[in-house]
Amino acid sequence: MELLFYATAFICGFVILQFKLPPLIGFLCAGFILNIAGYQSTALLEQMANLGVTLLLFSIGLKLKIGNLVKAQVWGPATLHIVLCSLLFWGSLLGLSWLKLPLFSELSTQSAAILAFALSFSSTVFAVKVLEERGEMSSLHGKVAIGILVMQDIFAVVFLAISTGKIPNYWAIALVCALPLVRPAFYWMLGRSKHGEVLPLFGFFFALVVGYHAFEFAGLKGDLGALIIGMILAPHKKAGELSKALLSFKDLFLVGFFLTIGLNAELTLHALMVATILILVLPLKILLYYVLTNAFHLRARTSLLGAFSLSNYSEFGLIVCALAVSSGWLTGEWLAVVAIAVSITFIAASPLNKKSNELYVKFENYLLKFESEKRLAEEMPVNLNQTKILIFGMGRVGTGAYETIAQTYPNSVAGVDINPETVERHTNRGRFAILADATDPDFWNRINHSEVEMVMLAMPKHAQNIFALERLKASGFTGQVTAIANYPDQQKELEDMGVHSTFNFYLEAGSGFAEHVKEKVFSIPNSQR
Repeated sequence: MELLFYATAFICGFVILQFKLPPLIGFLCAGFILNIAGYQSTALLEQMANLGVTLLLFSIGLKLKIGNLVKAQVWGPATLHIVLCSLLFWGSLLGLSWLKLPLFSELSTQSAAILAFALSFSSTVFAVKVLEERGEMSSLHGKVAIGILVMQDIFAVVFLAISTGKIPNYWAIALVCALPLVRPAFYWMLGRSKHGEVLPLFGFFFALVVGYHAFEFAGLKGDLGALIIGMILAPHKKAGELSKALLSFKDLFLVGFFLTIGLNAELTLHALMVATILILVLPLKILLYYVLTNAFHLRARTSLLGAFSLSNYSEFGLIVCALAVSSGWLTGEWLAVVAIAVSITFIAASPLNKKSNELYVKFENYLLKFESEKRLAEEMPVNLNQTKILIFGMGRVGTGAYETIAQTYPNSVAGVDINPETVERHTNRGRFAILADATDPDFWNRINHSEVEMVMLAMPKHAQNIFALERLKASGFTGQVTAIANYPDQQKELEDMGVHSTFNFYLEAGSGFAEHVKEKVFSIPNSQR
């Protein structure tokens, strides 16, 4: 049965991908198609879906620094949004109940409050998938969005604990006290897991056993445990490699999660009508995200892209509704309503996020009117000094290019990266590194590249290089442009857009290795060969 489910997901995902839309839309559609065909979710698929969510939260933890959560621009909007949005939805639901609309008329003051709380959350699964696909997990708007989602998850866990009467037991105190003490042992084990098959097994063990089941045993939410263990491991130098090792497993299991949403929805006419009403109210939730993050001195673009990442209802809302239904606070049909609303907002939010930069450019002049004059340190204007060669993306390829060029032109090269930790590391090593987002249209308005003669696009995501190239051309740059690519079709697309030379990362890495070997061999005297 599960094989049929995944086969349908593949077909739908493949079709959607041909329209250059995120394949998760196809996975959601597959769930609804299977539902209409009379299929229902299975216990194994539910387990796979839960495993995908747990691995997702563990992966989020691996990329999350605790310092990001305590920043005012994260906890402030997160707290205010969940309070104000809950009040907004609560008032709207009660108003609709007075109109005696189907299902709404059944709501009491208490049940409306619980439903409003459930609708105030945004989807962690969706936001992470979108940000990962766009290569924006390390961007400021990505970090703010993920921070807000983590805060929401904490609020949800507290609510679930109070509602179910499930309070932490004595083992929770021991667990909290033990984690800082055993962290060195965790680091030692991660370091000794090397780079092979033991590394993803390490991730499974710490996410599912040390994280999920240990926290469940202590009376805490297991998914929260996976997130916390990931955060404990985040400072380790191999955290990024561990996250990549788990990526394929996480994505495979998350397909099951998207399938279960469609399979578990009870498609009735009333449920579809009510879900449509909830979707019509969603823009108010998005607007509230934008206003609140803007009030905490984020730029208009940062606030807009962050709000778009959160422009949906949440799987956590489904969990809260399921608890309310089991406790008799809501009827079972409301669970179907929320499931349909979650699914449709996922489908609608995908193209919205894909076109987010274009939408910002279109409405930039209007949005700037409401932008705060005060700037965060991360969003200050960019000074290129006397830079002649500009490298976007200071990963392994960008760093290697920087080092090679700097040997000949030591004061003429600069690196640009989206990740503050990466920029700080390069700065500490004496390199001229700039913290900026190359896909940010405002970035090109905040720099003067008239002295720059060459731009090298070395960002890891092809879509990032494409958008940066479009912005570069729109800004009037007339110098040389070179870019990296992973596949020949990506090279052709870049060349068709006017890139002067491309570097196939996989193909030419082998050629570079051969040249290196040749150089070493021919430097050895014949008598020693």
